[in-house]
Amino acid sequence: MAFKLGPLNLNAVAQGVGGLVFGSGNKSPEDDDGGVEELLERISNGKLADDRRNAMAELEVAVAENRAAKLAFGAMGFPILMAVFREERDDLEMVRGALETLLHALTTEERMYKEADQVQPGLVNSELLAREPDSIALVLSLLDETDFYVRYHTLQLLTALLTNCPARLQDVIVATPQGIPRLMDMMLEREVIRNEALIVLAYLTRSAEEIQKIVVFEGAFDRLISIIKEEGGSEGSIIVQDCLELLNNLLRNNPSNQIFLRETLGLQPIASLLKLRKGSADGFTQQKSVNLLCALETVALLLAGGPNAKPGKDANIVANQTLFAQNKLLDILLALCVEGRVSAVAIRCSALRCIGDLVAWHHGNQDLLGSKVIGEDADSEPALNCVLRLLLRSTNLSECIAAEYVFKCFCEGNPDGQTMLASTITPLPQSHGRGNNRVVENEKQMSFGSILVQALISSDGRNDIEASCRAASVLSHILNGNVQCKERVLKIPLEIPSSSFSPPELLMPRCMRYLAAAVPSTSSINESPGSIWLQPVLLRLLVTWLVDCPLAVSSFLDPPAHLPFLVDLTASSGSLASVHVAGLAAVLLGACIIFNSEQGSKDATVVVDIISQRVGLTNYFSKWEEMEKSSLFVSATSASRLPKPLTRLTAAAAAAGDGMISIPSDHQQQVQSFSNENLLEPLVTTFYDAEFVVFIKQLEPVVRERIVDIFAHPKSRVMVDTLGFEPQKGETDNDYIQRLRTSLQNQAQEMQNLLERNSALVEDLLASSNGTEASKVGEEKALRASIHSQGGGVSKAEVESLKQQLEVAQQWVEAVQNEKQGLELEYQQFKQIALDKENDFRGLSDAYNALEQDNVRLEQELKTLRAALQEGGMVSVSPSSAELETAREAGRQEAQKDSEGELNDLLVCLGQEETKVERLRARLEELGEDVEKLLEGIGDQEGEAEDEDVDE
Repeated sequence: MAFKLGPLNLNAVAQGVGGLVFGSGNKSPEDDDGGVEELLERISNGKLADDRRNAMAELEVAVAENRAAKLAFGAMGFPILMAVFREERDDLEMVRGALETLLHALTTEERMYKEADQVQPGLVNSELLAREPDSIALVLSLLDETDFYVRYHTLQLLTALLTNCPARLQDVIVATPQGIPRLMDMMLEREVIRNEALIVLAYLTRSAEEIQKIVVFEGAFDRLISIIKEEGGSEGSIIVQDCLELLNNLLRNNPSNQIFLRETLGLQPIASLLKLRKGSADGFTQQKSVNLLCALETVALLLAGGPNAKPGKDANIVANQTLFAQNKLLDILLALCVEGRVSAVAIRCSALRCIGDLVAWHHGNQDLLGSKVIGEDADSEPALNCVLRLLLRSTNLSECIAAEYVFKCFCEGNPDGQTMLASTITPLPQSHGRGNNRVVENEKQMSFGSILVQALISSDGRNDIEASCRAASVLSHILNGNVQCKERVLKIPLEIPSSSFSPPELLMPRCMRYLAAAVPSTSSINESPGSIWLQPVLLRLLVTWLVDCPLAVSSFLDPPAHLPFLVDLTASSGSLASVHVAGLAAVLLGACIIFNSEQGSKDATVVVDIISQRVGLTNYFSKWEEMEKSSLFVSATSASRLPKPLTRLTAAAAAAGDGMISIPSDHQQQVQSFSNENLLEPLVTTFYDAEFVVFIKQLEPVVRERIVDIFAHPKSRVMVDTLGFEPQKGETDNDYIQRLRTSLQNQAQEMQNLLERNSALVEDLLASSNGTEASKVGEEKALRASIHSQGGGVSKAEVESLKQQLEVAQQWVEAVQNEKQGLELEYQQFKQIALDKENDFRGLSDAYNALEQDNVRLEQELKTLRAALQEGGMVSVSPSSAELETAREAGRQEAQKDSEGELNDLLVCLGQEETKVERLRARLEELGEDVEKLLEGIGDQEGEAEDEDVDE
């Protein structure tokens, strides 16, 4: 079994060392150790001091020049040299030689060894020496010597050990009495020793919290600030960089040290390091750029607080923000990033992020930034306008991300600031929007909203779409969490129409148009690979806009083409960004379901139906899960707000780079992923951050629950329609019966659709269980297999919850079936009532027909009477008694059958007949006939009966 020490295989090392020590039959020139064993023998057992010194000098040369000698020395030389340090401390030449020999033995060679089993002697020797606490304590004791070279080489030796095995050496030094105090005393020595001590302490304090506390207790802050001032501040040499590196190690994720620095020395020395001299041009040396980057890192660490601290809630962060603002740090940072005096991208990016950290959740600093003006009186403009213009015009992605971070921190927890920025958004004249005839104005006189809108409505080409996406990112921060701003921007037209007849275009339809225009094609990907990331930025804006704003959801769903296009986006494929486009489109659909007002033409039920029909619920949530599993999404879950630490190895590259070092590690992975597979960097901003990721994770279970609720509890339209069974005014019997039939048929069809949709929901919930446990049957086992195949390792409580949801759905199906049976029974009852009414109407119709026949008979008798009178004859105008009796009986029967309405009609007819008789009497009198005589002979009783009938 191979025994490994750290990354080293000690079996291979032992075999090599054993071959060197005990010899082998075929020793090559490369394996010649230069007589290390003999030299060590002379040093250990030599009688003459000069001979032992010469042996030490020869050993130093052999170890420095021969790799085999290094390996052989590590196997047997450490105890001998440690004996020199203990027993011959007065012989400075021997001590110096021993230190230099150890330094050569621990130095890691730069060239790489190609053979698999070949190891680096420096690493092996460092591990061997660091495993001996007594040896390290002995080396540290050499710092008490007065000789300059002894202390200098001792510090170099410690640096080499810390370079090769820092963790092991940190533990040993902490356990060594007076280890850290001895190192701190070296910072008061001559410059060369002091500089080496700074390097050793920088290595020691990188990750050892206990060492950090001891160093601070020993007065490190005072000494570091004094050295920085002595060296000239940011204009100083690499010593300033080492001091700042050590200072940053003491402050990183260490609130107690931050408080100690603030309460003892204050933060003014840190702010003064970043202040540029008046009239100084860019012309920075590389070292000055590195020093400024290190000082900006110090500011970032002080504004980040501890590892779990949150801006606005941590008292330490708030105190640092307040004190920095009092020391005019905001003016200093603005001078570094937006005044054009610094050309180094890394410095500008770091300064922008420090501005964001300075104002994050601090209302006083947010108001200060909102009112800050850059430049002199004639050419002055608001600082936020300068940052926005930098965001829109920069060709560096890191700088875009840093500028967006400023707006994010300014808007978070600042509704007044959001309202202030939203109030500046006003429509532009038609000439601003398109074409080559744009009106050129003084940009410094334009408001923030005008600059933003001008970027949003640009549509001359893909580059303008990229600028629109950057402006959309800023707008998303202005709208985030502010319903008033969302509703306000929803109604603001982008341009002033050229005529009163043309309707103004609003921002949301324009965003959807850009979203469609940003669909990547083969030619566009070849010309501009970064364009594939434009759609996620626009989708992020729409998601932010629709959250908690039902009015925005209604406006989004009103155009008929928006919802189908959004559903189609969930099927995006063919590019690196397709998984994010499909996932964010699914999130946007979820926002339409959750925050729907249920009053528009497309409520949540309609959205769910379209998703179920065109995508399928299983496929819909799979798009969501694929996005959450992507590397960009996972990397954004990190809550770290700190850049990577700057060291001697990384600082120079960072100062000359593109500003990546100022971006936290989670965003760095996003930016680096943009360049994979030879893709160009997108000239937009990133679209994931920790807060947005948390929101998406919280929204998904809510959407699932809402969809299940929609299927389990359909709209109340069916119950409301049952109230329409009453006949309406003026409705005929046939129309009434037809309406009842149509209503019942529609309700039956709707119930059938609900049953089918509920079945589809159950199928989608169980679909992912295919192939997982095919041999198991039953709803509980299938549901459990579905859960394991989707997420793997779901709790029993969640399984029981889903089972309860299925039981509720089944109960709802039974309730709907019972309700259907009740409706059918009610339909039969109403049908019988309709038949009874139809019979009543038929009886009334018969009575009316009988009255019409009587009227015809009377008219015929009148005609006969008129004919007789004209002939001058005597005509009996009175019927016989039998006829009268028959008429009376018929009248009684008809009176009993007729309703009140028919009786009135009969009285009208009798009145008309009486009128005719009176007119006939008058006519007979005019003709000279004696009417009384004509009436003689009619019985009194019959006449009285006739008079009673007439009166009635």
